[in-house]
Amino acid sequence: MSKKKNIQKNNERKGRQPWPWKGRDIRWEKLDNTAHLFPVIAGEEMTSVYRISITLSEEIDPELLQQALDTVLPRFQGFDLRLRSGFFWNYFEENGKRAPRVQLEARFPCRYIRPNRNNNYLFRVSYYRCRINLEVFHVLTDGMGGVNFIRELCYQYLRLKHPELHAQKGDALSADTSLNREDSFIKNYRQKAKRGYHSQKAYLLKGERLPDGELGVMHGYTELDALKALCREKGLTINEYLVACFVWSVYTECLNSSPCAKPIRVAVPVNLRPYFNSITSKNFFVPVSVEFKPSREGQSFEEICAAVQQSLKSQLNREHLEKLMSYNVASQKKLWARFAPLPLKGIIMRQVYKVSALANTSTLTNIGVIAFEDEYKPYIKAFHAFLPTSKGQPVRSTVCSYDGRLIFTFSYNIKDTSVQRGFFRRLSQDGLNVELESNGVSYE
Repeated sequence: MSKKKNIQKNNERKGRQPWPWKGRDIRWEKLDNTAHLFPVIAGEEMTSVYRISITLSEEIDPELLQQALDTVLPRFQGFDLRLRSGFFWNYFEENGKRAPRVQLEARFPCRYIRPNRNNNYLFRVSYYRCRINLEVFHVLTDGMGGVNFIRELCYQYLRLKHPELHAQKGDALSADTSLNREDSFIKNYRQKAKRGYHSQKAYLLKGERLPDGELGVMHGYTELDALKALCREKGLTINEYLVACFVWSVYTECLNSSPCAKPIRVAVPVNLRPYFNSITSKNFFVPVSVEFKPSREGQSFEEICAAVQQSLKSQLNREHLEKLMSYNVASQKKLWARFAPLPLKGIIMRQVYKVSALANTSTLTNIGVIAFEDEYKPYIKAFHAFLPTSKGQPVRSTVCSYDGRLIFTFSYNIKDTSVQRGFFRRLSQDGLNVELESNGVSYE
């Protein structure tokens, strides 16, 4: 047997698609600026794997979901990748193996993805009853890239499940789906950027941890129109109001409305695409930090709102965001960073991350309003998204909106849920109707 046939048989035995690179070079690409960090810090304890899910009006057919994934994955070069280690940097290489197997959800969400058990892919797809779950290692893309992928996966599944949709829509990707792989950090980088992040320690949430591997998830639902009306009445944006509610909950539930030497500081990731006219499907965000200093006893909710509003307004402009972004890229371009071997870079990046992680009490990210094409809407009931916990942040939160409802989700790995209860109690006190749902991991 010829050498070429031996290689082909070996590829097929390992699950690699037959001759995916025949007659061409293997595609590879650099990691974006943010992505360099995640392989260095990720592990079983801090997975850097986020989840996005879509709930349909009917139970999932796993065979059709697998067919949908097999069809959609080759169209997304940003997901058909595996991570490789070079001498100076990690990099992506075209994977070429069959899509990972769709699994019935049987474990807690946001678990660490071991590539060697997942056909070397950096994402997983699972299902439970009517729900499709996409979990993504953050090195691939941010929330917007994840939304693009799961939306197309859902569309393809529904076309397979309902042939009339296929006849009506065909197999083309949605016009709203971007496949752009530009590194928008490098494109928009400006030199001479000064440090723009806090490094002083913030007040940190503490408590008895959940058993290893467990992750608590709590969703709160409220009507979007009612929330908008409340925010107009208070002169706040939705983001300002929700961050203020979170700070208020920490201040009242954890500090008992008492002064504290350390500030309550919330990291708010900002999608940079609208600020820099980008449609990239790579990571393109920076976090801004919202700070409230509990300087005396019994400070009011209105005082917290004013502090949060001033902090966010001063940072949500192109000039400031460009400064933060450019500072990150400038650090990557320093001589030591460019020519230090990867293991040494890893040690330095882990130390830098440790300092920055302890500078924030928590993270609150808003991925915005989720839209689906009209033809698919009758089949789609709900949309959810949430983050894993991280070092120094045992409670984190994610916001999204779909079909007239805002969904605020807490993810947590400590037993005490007083911050979550205090947050939703604040919304109720302000006149909002709130429905709660959880995965049952709540001990106190």
